[in-house]
Amino acid sequence: MKEILTVPMNGLASGRTEFRWYAGKAFFAQFENSEILDADLTVDAVVEKSGDYIGVDCEIDGSLTVLCDRCLEDLVMPVSTGFMLSVKFGAETAESEEEMEEGREIVYLKEGEGVLDLCQIVYDYACLSLPIQRFHEAGGCNPVVMQYLNPQVVQESAESCAETPFASLKDLMNKE
Repeated sequence: MKEILTVPMNGLASGRTEFRWYAGKAFFAQFENSEILDADLTVDAVVEKSGDYIGVDCEIDGSLTVLCDRCLEDLVMPVSTGFMLSVKFGAETAESEEEMEEGREIVYLKEGEGVLDLCQIVYDYACLSLPIQRFHEAGGCNPVVMQYLNPQVVQESAESCAETPFASLKDLMNKE
């Protein structure tokens, strides 16, 4: 499955080359600790090669299914994000760690390496496109779970605890 998000660098023609991949549940299952339960993503990449320069513009569109933070039911979140890479060959230098080139992240490939693997990058950008708090819109959460999360229910249960046999002992203490 990993080979689906790869761009062959050897033999890449000069000019513009387009790629399209599908990333589904199986793609996200290969990453450990993935919060993503299901996925329906389309990944479109445009690779521009001109001499020694290789630029990759990638768009990720579709939806991801995660757990709702409130009710723990499945929640489908829309995803629309993208990234731009500049591919360079050779060893990465210490000074280039935070380097950007014309708004593009720089990715270094070893000299002679013939494939650019976008799997981890696509996974990272898809996960980062999700909001920090993930929950259904008003009224969309599981009503059974929401009744337990409602503060009125908690208050009523506290009042019912006050009606225990020991509650009458408090009355005796108050008379003195």
